[in-house]
Amino acid sequence: MSPGEKTLAEVVRELRERQGLTQAQLAERAQLALSYITLLESGQQVNFSPSAIGRLARALGVTAKHLTELGG
Repeated sequence: MSPGEKTLAEVVRELRERQGLTQAQLAERAQLALSYITLLESGQQVNFSPSAIGRLARALGVTAKHLTELGG
C-alpha cells in the first residue's frame, strides 16, 4: 500500500463516523455481527467475503466497487 492510501477498515470507519453511526448501528443495517464490525475496523478482520462487502456498502450508501476502490 502506498503512503496516503487507506485500508478498507479505515474507509469503513470514516464513512460510518461521517454518517453518525455507531458500530452497532452499522452492524444492524448491514446484517452483520457487531463483533465482525469491531474486528474489521480494528484491522483484525482481513478476509472480506463479497457478501459482507456488499452488505457494508449498502449500509453505508456506496457501491461495493466504490468501497473496495477507496479501501486500496
